[in-house]
Amino acid sequence: MIPHTQWAKALHESARAQKPRDQFSTQHTYSLDDAYRIQHALIQERVNEGHSIVGVKMGFTSVAKMKQMGVDDMIIGQLTADMWITEDQPLVRSQCIHPRAEPEIAFRLSQDITSPLSVDEVTSVVDGVASAIEIIDSRYENFKFSLEDVVADNCSSCGFALGPWCEVPLGLNGLDMIQTFDHQIVAQGTSDAILDNPFEALAAATRLALQYGLPLKKGMIVLAGASTAAHFIGATKNVEVTVDGLGSAQFNMA
Repeated sequence: MIPHTQWAKALHESARAQKPRDQFSTQHTYSLDDAYRIQHALIQERVNEGHSIVGVKMGFTSVAKMKQMGVDDMIIGQLTADMWITEDQPLVRSQCIHPRAEPEIAFRLSQDITSPLSVDEVTSVVDGVASAIEIIDSRYENFKFSLEDVVADNCSSCGFALGPWCEVPLGLNGLDMIQTFDHQIVAQGTSDAILDNPFEALAAATRLALQYGLPLKKGMIVLAGASTAAHFIGATKNVEVTVDGLGSAQFNMA
């Protein structure tokens, strides 16, 4: 029997102490359902510290990444209030293990979601779209993991920053997305890299959240997934992502 709570506590301690650990999958075989149970217990550790759940994030939202991982579906993780990076709360490098940044698009839910929605339906349940940056920071050594390992580790979630909320456009295809470190371009992509349409990622989020018992409430944030590979932050002081028509998201390192 998989000790879900015990493994969740180990991952939480790794994150709080900035000490990477071995993959569970190197010594144990466990299922994707087990992995999501561990994720729930891991998030409960943050909730117990006083951090509320503020949204969800999608992973493996590119066909290339799914093929690389040998899977045929996306994964979903949870966002808590302490992950929200702002001008008043920069990302503290010493509180990370090996952080990487990804350019993303974020949605804000306008109502509670109680059933899976199609791509044609999701536009009616959001009241804002924004440029976004996700910071991922695997708790496993060398940033290596199996599918089950990464899901248990809350899909490597570490932090996120948002740009200004914009009105929901009719479409989100073909938007150039540029990520800079200290004002130097490190990644360029387009919104089409997010499942060919970021609204598809939002629809998938409604399905996976309900499948694995994750809340999707009014006002929550959904990160749609990355448009490029993640880049190691290192000694970078400023990270910025600009999305055509949606403005820029940025954060500073402390």
